[in-house]
Amino acid sequence: MAGIWYRGGRDPLAEKQERSLSIYTEDGLIRAVGTDRDIGLQLAGRADRQVDLEGGYVLPGLADCHMHLSMQGMKLAALDFSGAASKEDMLGLLRERAAATPPGQWILGLNWNENAFRPAVAPNRDELDAVTSEHPVLLTRVCYHSWLANSEAYRRAGIGEDAEDPASGAYGRDERGRLNGRIYEDAGVAFQAVLPEPDYAAKKACIRRAAEYALSLGLTAVHTDDLRYLGSLDLLLRLHRELREEGIRLRTHQLVYYPFLAEAAELGLRAGDGDEWLRIGGAKLFADGVLGGRTAWLGEPYADDPGNCGIPIHTPEAFAAIVREARAGGFPVAVHAIGDAAAGLALAEMERQPVQAASPLPDRLIHAPVLRPEQLVQMRRLRLAADIQPPFVASDYPWVRERLGSRPVHRYAWKTLLQAGIPCGGSSDAPIEPLSPYHGLYTAVTRRKPGERHEGYEPDERLTLAEAVRLYTRGSAQTAGEEGLRGSLASGYAADFTVTDRPFADDPEEWLGIQTRFTVVNGEIAFRRG
Repeated sequence: MAGIWYRGGRDPLAEKQERSLSIYTEDGLIRAVGTDRDIGLQLAGRADRQVDLEGGYVLPGLADCHMHLSMQGMKLAALDFSGAASKEDMLGLLRERAAATPPGQWILGLNWNENAFRPAVAPNRDELDAVTSEHPVLLTRVCYHSWLANSEAYRRAGIGEDAEDPASGAYGRDERGRLNGRIYEDAGVAFQAVLPEPDYAAKKACIRRAAEYALSLGLTAVHTDDLRYLGSLDLLLRLHRELREEGIRLRTHQLVYYPFLAEAAELGLRAGDGDEWLRIGGAKLFADGVLGGRTAWLGEPYADDPGNCGIPIHTPEAFAAIVREARAGGFPVAVHAIGDAAAGLALAEMERQPVQAASPLPDRLIHAPVLRPEQLVQMRRLRLAADIQPPFVASDYPWVRERLGSRPVHRYAWKTLLQAGIPCGGSSDAPIEPLSPYHGLYTAVTRRKPGERHEGYEPDERLTLAEAVRLYTRGSAQTAGEEGLRGSLASGYAADFTVTDRPFADDPEEWLGIQTRFTVVNGEIAFRRG
């Protein structure tokens, strides 16, 4: 690969930002970093071309260590309720979509959140039926662990009033015992099974749309979980190969949803396989649900729902069997664990069945917002990594206090995790939260919603800007087993960097206006604004 001299940049974290910053790259690697003058004197004669960064501010390539390209791509094209402030807003948007949709076709929507409504009430089945009985309607909550459906959707899914709850899910019911439109966890499987299947072209367009969007936000890499949408590893590999050949330069770390471990074995794939663009990650599985829908599995009942501890997705025996299959196939595990009981199950099984010493990747806890103090000690002993989502603090507070009450647990304790020596990567869980890493940095440092002016929720857990940037650079590399390869502007590291239009102002509110000027991946420009 040709030598490229990127000049005219600045360091947004330096005390003296007037100094120039140059990066010289060859063969997809950083070969030198310095001032324009220094690099010009040493290496300008070797450069095949020069790129003027136009005074932009250069960060190590930002990476999101837990998101969903497929769902982000769907969000960009779907009925999106993230701006709805009430039940009435939501029904109004649905009414508009129904008027524009031929009768009989499905209406799918995303990102409703009754906790953000005033009053905090979601529509019920009767209210959805009043908007349309001619379309099956399935609306996915912001957490992607709960849905709303109208009567026509229930009919197509074959779910009647006498339906029994599945072992790891539930059908919501009103005070008379009637189905009320709410669907929780694995109860959604019957509805997903009758949705029209997108063809290959639609799937590829969905991933392309999300990848281009990620690059426009300055992301050079994402860790993603898309097999439930794509349907096979073989298709996933083909799709990403074609997108690379067509010029999409986004690195992906692909978690393997556990039902696809058998296909991975047939294809001869193990964790760590791949190339500089696509790498196979750990085996993904769920231990519980989410706090918003009260399906996260807690060690004690919810403070605002006595008698309910949430929903464990697997029995301990079934969970152990999945981990056993992953270990036999050469995979670490990446476990969704929101509640402390879910984290306890995952940690106990990781201890009983430790990851192979030669594994290129660590085991991972995904989310981990509710942890008992002794669980941090166990996490460090097991040398696992944590995928954390700073934006969850802005979305879940203050209502999460009602869920958890006064129990003695760490709550969204990012600073405590780092101080305990646990490798943490920053992420969005997009499309559940905004994909923008600048929003992630803002919430990591302020621990509040945009526009609020207070010291932050659980302010002792606020990160410094430098700590927050490390989450999305070196931390994301650690969770992927790529420490020393990515996440730093240093000679020998991957030539991935993000160039913004402004530095980080003293007032974090201004960070939310940051735009990406360039996204450079593997030494090449993957996105350039304008």
